[in-house]
Amino acid sequence: MNDPIMKLNRISEYAGYEVDEAPRCPIFDIALNKDSGKVDIDKLPSVSYVTISGGKKIPMLKTLLTSACENNCNYCACRSGRTFRREAFTPDELASIYMLMYQNGYVQGIMLSSGVLGGAVHTQDQLLKTAEILRYRYHYQDYLHLKVMPGAEYDQVLAGMKLADRISVNLEAPNSKRLYDLAPMKQFVDQLLQPLKWIQEIRQNQPASLTWDGKWPSSVTQFVVGGTDETDIELLQISEYVIKKLGLGRTYYSAFSPIIDTPLENQKPENPWRRYRLFQASFLLRDYPFSMEDMPFVGKGYLPLDIDPKKAWAEQNLLNQPVELNCAGREELLHIPGIGPKGASKILNIRKEEPIKALGDLKRLGIHEKRAAPYILLNGSRPSFQLPLMPV
Repeated sequence: MNDPIMKLNRISEYAGYEVDEAPRCPIFDIALNKDSGKVDIDKLPSVSYVTISGGKKIPMLKTLLTSACENNCNYCACRSGRTFRREAFTPDELASIYMLMYQNGYVQGIMLSSGVLGGAVHTQDQLLKTAEILRYRYHYQDYLHLKVMPGAEYDQVLAGMKLADRISVNLEAPNSKRLYDLAPMKQFVDQLLQPLKWIQEIRQNQPASLTWDGKWPSSVTQFVVGGTDETDIELLQISEYVIKKLGLGRTYYSAFSPIIDTPLENQKPENPWRRYRLFQASFLLRDYPFSMEDMPFVGKGYLPLDIDPKKAWAEQNLLNQPVELNCAGREELLHIPGIGPKGASKILNIRKEEPIKALGDLKRLGIHEKRAAPYILLNGSRPSFQLPLMPV
């Protein structure tokens, strides 16, 4: 007899490439893996902790309806023709198993994805049916992240948005040329970018009262970094477009890691620092007054790995022309390392009552005063500070 939990563990192993959380600084990963030098994939759980809207952290099940797939993506463990044990659930089976885990307190959210089997439209219908069973048969009201299959139709995207808290389309690559190197059967514009445009059009033109909870879901995408010769300029150009024009909440970056029995099995894994710097840069594009012109690219279009992009910009622009903290506007404040949107608001508010006189004043506001110190003036003078031992 096939134990459904064992089956879930086997099939969920192949959902591991779906990124659902901000990456940790690679320094922490090095510390965790310094003894073995590698991660045992058989020990990776199907449940991961993710941060959802409002900053709440929850245990979430990442799983596939099926690990069988008709596509032949050059990097993917589920690609057609690769030899391994395939698994599949019916929508009823997966919804039932998830609710058992949910009711026992093991999970508080689910990411539903799938290999493509029987065509994109059929596969999307199966994902939608699973979500419908959860929402309407089991009256499930917690977090649901739904993937959109490459080639899904407009009405399916709309149906998914009515059911999900988050909806996503994996662009995988920054443009058509790079996508062909990674996933030759997929079409960048028609199958991947178009659904993201539909999502934004629906949010702008249709009432949120159509959804299960009266709110349109957030939308995200994901890129494979280092699977081909794409540059950081290419990745951040498309990231800037989908964030600022299509309203995406996040752009995730998955560092390429070679998988046995795929065309890219002999390619080197990508440096995890590159993924981390891209994620930092995407936040600057989303939440700060930064544009592509501000990005400190080096060489042939890459971010430096040894320094975060905001600090790299400040080294070039503020180190010799520090900002007077008691006069700077919001945009100037947000260009200073250590000062985020909340910190900038606090500075602007406290200045109405009295000027900021010392780094301790910043510390009391919850601002990383040591990061900001090299780039600011306080009443016309540079504050004294000690340089950090390890710049990140």
